[in-house]
Amino acid sequence: MNWGFFKRSRTRPKDFVQEFLDSAKTQIPDIRRIDQLSFTILDTETTGLDPQKDHILSCGAVKIESQIIHISSAKEWYLESTKKGKEAVLVHELIGSNSKIELENFATELLQYVGKSILVGHHLGFDLAMLQKALSPFGFSEFPNPSIDTMNLAIRLDYGLLVDRSRINLKEYSLDALCARYMIKTEDRHTAGGDAFLTAELLLKLLKKAEKKGIENWGLLQK
Repeated sequence: MNWGFFKRSRTRPKDFVQEFLDSAKTQIPDIRRIDQLSFTILDTETTGLDPQKDHILSCGAVKIESQIIHISSAKEWYLESTKKGKEAVLVHELIGSNSKIELENFATELLQYVGKSILVGHHLGFDLAMLQKALSPFGFSEFPNPSIDTMNLAIRLDYGLLVDRSRINLKEYSLDALCARYMIKTEDRHTAGGDAFLTAELLLKLLKKAEKKGIENWGLLQK
């Protein structure tokens, strides 16, 4: 699904946004090995599934460096929101969090955390669309970082680059289904931090499978 329907922000970027945008434009050499790559895994929990109408309730993030999940550096932010979605609450039960963060502080911390790393998520386009909307009041338009969607990577590793998705049962590529296939425990499902960690575990499994298929560097991985 294409989430790229937000108009570019006409607000002049705040200093912290411009610093991030200038820094994150750095190109990754194609020959860089997978074990030398830096990833930030993201997940958002929201009031619904419509980026134009809904809002972020929480955002979780964790880093992978040298193919190791750095749990100690993991983040989970709870945002102020004026909208409550009954369906969303039933899924992730986030009403009543006492540690909510103001939007500008969240934006500053998130961009500092992400830095130059490769962004990763399951259905990542939705998460990025929600984050871009949330950060737009500060002159933020889009993430210049390279990115990987773990659902797309899993499909590619099973069927190749030229797969016809209309012939695939996409339910088999949900986060739950892939965690079950790769024997990843899903005890902390449907929280932003928990789902980010599960996606990080899934990414490592997929990267190992990719290397066995000869995908050993960034140039091959990003195709």
